[in-house]
Amino acid sequence: MKKIVSVILTLALALGLALPAVAEDAIKIGVIGPLTGPAAIYGTAVVNAAKIAADEVNALGGLQIEIDAQDDEHDPEKAINAYNTVLDNGAKLIVGTVTSGPCAAVAAKAYEERIFMLTPSASSTDVIADKDNVYQVCFTDPAQGAASAQYIAEHGLATKVAVIYNNGDVYSTGIYQTFEAKAAELGLEIVKVTTFTDETTDFSVQVTETKNAGAELVFLPIYYTPASMILTQAASMDYSPIFFGVDGMDGILTMEGFDTSLAEGVLLLTPFSAQDEATQNFVAEYKERHNGETPNQFAADAYDAIYAVYGAMTAGGVTADTTPEETCEIMIEQMQKLTIEGLTGTMTWSATGEVSKTPTAVKIENGVYVGME
Repeated sequence: MKKIVSVILTLALALGLALPAVAEDAIKIGVIGPLTGPAAIYGTAVVNAAKIAADEVNALGGLQIEIDAQDDEHDPEKAINAYNTVLDNGAKLIVGTVTSGPCAAVAAKAYEERIFMLTPSASSTDVIADKDNVYQVCFTDPAQGAASAQYIAEHGLATKVAVIYNNGDVYSTGIYQTFEAKAAELGLEIVKVTTFTDETTDFSVQVTETKNAGAELVFLPIYYTPASMILTQAASMDYSPIFFGVDGMDGILTMEGFDTSLAEGVLLLTPFSAQDEATQNFVAEYKERHNGETPNQFAADAYDAIYAVYGAMTAGGVTADTTPEETCEIMIEQMQKLTIEGLTGTMTWSATGEVSKTPTAVKIENGVYVGME
């Protein structure tokens, strides 16, 4: 089983299999994420890639799947509504939700109702804490925070570091806390920490304080929208430290209205690069379907998530007659036996739902991600 899904994925990509119509007895998978609003780049990428993977799986014959995508607008309450909708529509399990806050809300309800969830991109530990039925494809916030500090220290990127984070967001706060702890352990000097909220649109205070503190590197454990504002503000002040982000910054290069030259030299942790040789077939298919748009990490995570649930369902014998509750117990057992060699690395899962894989760093050069050593 450990190599089967990898072989299937490779064949599907390489052979360009014909894509049949979805069978009547297809297993419906609910995909929940922000399809509108300021985080729509994430949710749209997830749905687009999930559909590519589903089409490839269905072209292989055997178990068939159908994607039911619902918009949560990056809002916990609306995410619950989307969860209820996909279940009412007959979904047996959920790939989602996409962002951490909404996912934590849905995960709590799914735990009570015994619905299996595999989130492609929600990285907060709150999502999986004390829930045996919720799994993650992306590495957790603590892993990102610690790995970022480790990379900065090992590569001698700076001696004076500042942090700007969203203190109203569990994703941003969780990464900051572990970054701070690891930085202290490694002897990195954090000279300034400033915060903001979801309502913040003017970052002049944060950037000014960071600049005045003499920070040579600014760590941004945040999403791409506020990151774009910070980069714009820094440029207007002729402040050009090293900016170092995490997976939430992925998407900044395709953000409408943003001058991508302002992101030149930005470093971030991500398990996926559209420039890697191993991802080229997927990237080409994604571009062909979506007007030349380059897929981001969230798309790659979703693609891997669909193959993961497909592998687990196949191994566990899930059929159209299996109830969602029965499916949940089967998936819990099978996910802990599964190994996926996907676009975002080789993945295994523990009983906690946390994925094991290694984050890597990329640098934005000439408008693309370039892998770092």
